[in-house]
Amino acid sequence: MTGSDRPSPPVESAEAGLPGAPAHAEAVLRRAGIDPDRLSIQQLGRRPSPARAPALRLAVGIALWLGLLIVGPGVPQWVGAFVALIAGLLIIQVACDALVTATERLAALLRWDHYIAGTAAEILATLPEFAVIAFLVPVSPLTAFVTALITIYNNAVVFSIYSYFLPKDRQGRFVMPEPITQAGTQILIAGAAIGLVAGLVMLVFTASAEEKNSFAPQDLIVLGTIMLIIFGAYVLKLLRDYAAEEAAVRSTLRLSEADVELRRELVYEDVERGSLLLPVALLLLGVACAVLGGHLVASFADVALAEMQFNGTLTALIIAGSAGMSEYVILWKAHQRQEYGIALANAFGGITQVMFLVLPFTLIAIGLYQLGAGAAHPELPLAFSLPNVLLLIFLFPTFFVLVELLEEDHTLGTLDTVVMTSIFALLVLLLVTYGAHPPAG
Repeated sequence: MTGSDRPSPPVESAEAGLPGAPAHAEAVLRRAGIDPDRLSIQQLGRRPSPARAPALRLAVGIALWLGLLIVGPGVPQWVGAFVALIAGLLIIQVACDALVTATERLAALLRWDHYIAGTAAEILATLPEFAVIAFLVPVSPLTAFVTALITIYNNAVVFSIYSYFLPKDRQGRFVMPEPITQAGTQILIAGAAIGLVAGLVMLVFTASAEEKNSFAPQDLIVLGTIMLIIFGAYVLKLLRDYAAEEAAVRSTLRLSEADVELRRELVYEDVERGSLLLPVALLLLGVACAVLGGHLVASFADVALAEMQFNGTLTALIIAGSAGMSEYVILWKAHQRQEYGIALANAFGGITQVMFLVLPFTLIAIGLYQLGAGAAHPELPLAFSLPNVLLLIFLFPTFFVLVELLEEDHTLGTLDTVVMTSIFALLVLLLVTYGAHPPAG
């Protein structure tokens, strides 16, 4: 503040940057070059019926599973497969709820800052996807690989469609938090480059006289490890950018330790507190549900491929689309509560985390399985086939569109949404029409 500025009234520093912040607090931030509308502060713990809804889903999922165990041999296999899929998806939703709730309660007890809690919850929520992949790899490594990639495109389309529903400014934009814009742009560039390079290398080997026409297990493990290292660097940069943003707010508003603590309390005011045993119990419940749900989804894939003669692409589309429903419901509920920052972070995180966390886990799992008991699996090694090449190369235009838009500091408009959806529709059309994988075994 310069000498010519009029003194500002006392700032209610505990609310600054949160929804409903006093106008004069925002003015102080704007004079310092900080846009309050782009602050990434989230208020955690806002979920309607946090106990009853997951409990009901768990009860229905367990009942369906027990019913399959009791009367499963007496019903047609295709009926049992779809019942297993529904039961697995219900239980996986419970796993996501339990893991996120456990993270929030643990963060409240340990006094984490909001950005650490939000990032940890988003990462931990991918555990059910790991379980699905882990059970799916022995059944069909190819379907596991395709499912991970299809999920990336699904989430990119969901992000683009959701962007259409965000409130816009006069320029028709909804500006994103700067940490997401900066780190997100870099991680998308990395994803586009990896997809394009891997796809082109596969094309070159396929078109040449080289004998190499498939992934060796070492190739998968090395590629997956590199992607995990990139994700680690991305998370580190994201957290540093969040911390720098928070430090700038605290410095600008001259917050005391008591003010900082009160801000943190407001973030967790809707999170139920208790002993450390409760979040630990929820974590264990989430892991158990993820394992059971993953097993049931993999059993559906086994029947769909072996008995129902579905091709790998169609099976992957069903699994990826169905498994993502719980995340999409959470996103829309957050939007209805006008928690746009939480919804947007989940939508964007669904792209980056699947690309650089779930996909590399899938590659490493397939590589280790191939080195071990899976050497004789009919789908191994993964071939440099047309569907696999298309899935990897199409990452480049998909991420390129997202990068161009993020560099303009806004989310997608109507035309952008149409472009993203069209890219995904074209990919699916090409895969299903010309390049569908044959059934396993």
